[in-house]
Amino acid sequence: MNEFWKNVVRYPRFFVSSLAGLILIIITPIKNLFKVPKLRIVLILGLSLSVCTLYFILLNMTGF
Repeated sequence: MNEFWKNVVRYPRFFVSSLAGLILIIITPIKNLFKVPKLRIVLILGLSLSVCTLYFILLNMTGF
């Protein structure tokens, strides 16, 4: 029974490390885009437009 609980405790650590690795893999191409000045401007504008769009959608969905 002791082995069972050791294995159960390992799963959250595995999940956290897998999630951290996935986030790093996803962010790496975006980080590389910041090295090119023209793409940096486009990326910043795109991210700000996405955040504003999401904000207004959520604002209208909640009825405020």
